[in-house]
Amino acid sequence: MSAFHILLVEDNEADILLTTELLVQVGINHTLSVARDGAEAIDYVLKRGKNTEAVTPNLILLDINLPKASGTEVLSNIKKDDQYKKIPVIIYTSSFLEADRIFCESLGANLYLTKANTMTEFSKRIDDFKNFLSMIL
Repeated sequence: MSAFHILLVEDNEADILLTTELLVQVGINHTLSVARDGAEAIDYVLKRGKNTEAVTPNLILLDINLPKASGTEVLSNIKKDDQYKKIPVIIYTSSFLEADRIFCESLGANLYLTKANTMTEFSKRIDDFKNFLSMIL
């Protein structure tokens, strides 16, 4: 099987590093692209501007709080495009607000996970990712 391509949409460098480690711990053969703001993520997925040759991701990990376009704007743009709406999107955010979860799910998010703050939570996120990936691979 070829590498599973993941687009991580995250503006915080520390969270990029932690998420990269999380994906290594999940243990799937993957490649990773990073978009550091919402506008860049939309252009990447929709192959606009400098991203015309971008690899279509098999999975998107999306933060909510982003510069230039929020995660919900990114999600909305992806899910309204017939060509890309089937790409699974995991919201991976620090927001514990139930309203955010409900809104993201209403826009078509496939899973809503909060970022880990402890090693126990980190281990749980590894399991969450493995379980989700087992459903889509």
